[in-house]
Amino acid sequence: MTTERRHDIDSLRVLAFGLLILYHLGMAYVADWGWHVKSSHQSETLQLLMLAVNQWRMPLLFLISGAATYFLLYKLGSRGFLLQRLRQLVIPLLFGMLFVIPPQAYYEALANGAIEPGYFRFVWRYFTFQPWPAGSFTGSQVGITWNHLWYLPYLLCYTLAAIPIALWLGARQQQLKSWVAAVKAWQLVILPLLPLTLYGLFLFPRFGGINHAVVGDWYTHAQFFTFFILGYLLVSQQAPWKLLAQIRVPLVVSAALSYSLFLYFGRILPENSFYGQPFIGLLIVYANRWLWLLAVLAFAYRYLNRPFSWLPYANEAVYPCYILHQTIMVIAVFTLSSLSLGPVFEPLLVVLITAAGCLLMHELLIRRVPLLRLVFGLKPLTGKTNPVTGLIKGTWNCNK
Repeated sequence: MTTERRHDIDSLRVLAFGLLILYHLGMAYVADWGWHVKSSHQSETLQLLMLAVNQWRMPLLFLISGAATYFLLYKLGSRGFLLQRLRQLVIPLLFGMLFVIPPQAYYEALANGAIEPGYFRFVWRYFTFQPWPAGSFTGSQVGITWNHLWYLPYLLCYTLAAIPIALWLGARQQQLKSWVAAVKAWQLVILPLLPLTLYGLFLFPRFGGINHAVVGDWYTHAQFFTFFILGYLLVSQQAPWKLLAQIRVPLVVSAALSYSLFLYFGRILPENSFYGQPFIGLLIVYANRWLWLLAVLAFAYRYLNRPFSWLPYANEAVYPCYILHQTIMVIAVFTLSSLSLGPVFEPLLVVLITAAGCLLMHELLIRRVPLLRLVFGLKPLTGKTNPVTGLIKGTWNCNK
């Protein structure tokens, strides 16, 4: 068993959420893909870049969450872990749905021509929790939405499921330690593909892709929870990571090849070209997804497992930035798209506004005000609180 601080996991968490923000920026500019607010400058070529990451970006986040669960359970115990996770997931989700998400729904409905301008009139109607006319905004059929914060209720489900599984695994700690420590390279590559392929064969045809609603999303749950558990298991020993670092170059070459096959089967090869084509195409989808994940983990372990000076601050800032970024981005895209800034300057300005808005709000407000730290999922700080301003005086304890 290993309980050492894994700086590569911390770094990957920051980079994965950074990639998520850039991906959402791309969603505003990629052609033929729907999103909340679209720019008039859209690119079909951008689809290739988006496809290169959208197969593994969310599995990576759930794998990292599973790894973090392993360390938190060991540190806090089942009860402490549950209480901390409830505070870090439920409170930010509720706060986000009440105060952060409504502007996204407003500007999407405005862009769709479903409402007249007037944000406060929209919010008054929004919080009646009644269905809106079809196509008003994402989630309008139920009257309220969590948009990009869907990750939080899914993670909450897996957190609750992880506790009894962790207790069961804990009773078999020695066997688990021996198995993970003895894993071979071919097992790392091949074994996870088996359940993923079964999900694609039997669950996807029945339940379809992700619906972001939690309920009835069994294909998505099976897939993401598998990545969550894989993260939990992999960080229990150092041996798999050392093995991954050794084969990192073959992994990235294999991942690039799998992506080429992914594009060939999905975009070039005609349907029913040969017997068994659907099954082989399915294998390529999951091989592409898993090989990229392994390559990212391998390079991160080799080059990012060190205590970077920027990491503690970035690791704290990433959660508030995740909660805030899409609202700032949607407002920026909607506002700037009418100014004819061009296909280069407009997205650059959007990403600068989004990054600056998130970081400034975190630095100047969120990390300094106890109540804001609570609703954005940050740990409390030690020190004395000024009763007038609500600001902390004392020692920052961001890594507690």
